[in-house]
Amino acid sequence: MNRETAKDILLLYRHHHAADEQDAQVIAALELARRDPELAHWLEMHCARQFVLREKFRQIPVPEGLREQIISEHAASRRAAPRRRQLAVALAACVLLALAGVVWFASQRERDDTLEIFQKQMAGFALRGYAMDLLASDGGKIRGYLKDKNSPADFVLPAPLQLAAQSGCAVEGWQDQHVSMICFCTGKPLPAGVESDLWLFVVDKKSVKGVPEDSAPHFAKVNRLATATWVKDGKLYFLGLEGDEAELKKYLL
Repeated sequence: MNRETAKDILLLYRHHHAADEQDAQVIAALELARRDPELAHWLEMHCARQFVLREKFRQIPVPEGLREQIISEHAASRRAAPRRRQLAVALAACVLLALAGVVWFASQRERDDTLEIFQKQMAGFALRGYAMDLLASDGGKIRGYLKDKNSPADFVLPAPLQLAAQSGCAVEGWQDQHVSMICFCTGKPLPAGVESDLWLFVVDKKSVKGVPEDSAPHFAKVNRLATATWVKDGKLYFLGLEGDEAELKKYLL
């Protein structure tokens, strides 16, 4: 399987959907993505866009009385219209919805470097599994490794976060920039094979649009992560864990 074939298969991939996770073609395409950094980056962006699109649709308010109107009009159309007219109306609705999705995705292409997409992509790295490039509890070794890989290494950790146990790091990609992923352990029991449950991402703030100018942390829920985003000395920091905001604040304040 080559990269383009994998992309065609993964365009319809639904993350954490049981049927998709068991499909042989999807499994093969995901395996290729784990070995192909370019395909892996494309998949992260695709999944982030899907998440944003779902959220946008959920935010569309449903007009009052719409359900009753649909039921009433459907009953009337079944009595008055032939079957093929109903199918034509349904097909037209599907086409319009598909076109709306295409237009939305086209507009998103120009905004792939926004803070929202960055946050969802980095959260995806943490939640969908990753392999640390370096397993180490020594902060000096971690910084040295990141520096050798031309990834941000002169980051400043908040005082409470400096006390958290480090377990390693990885270098991720974002808009042709290196992102330093520093992995920590909160001390809670972890499943077998899991090395960390607290993640910090650091990147040059110029590579992300829509970044807040103030240095105060901004808290938000991104996928299953409680997250905080802040800026310091030209760098964007993104911290997340599976928990709530109160737990996260213990590592910042």
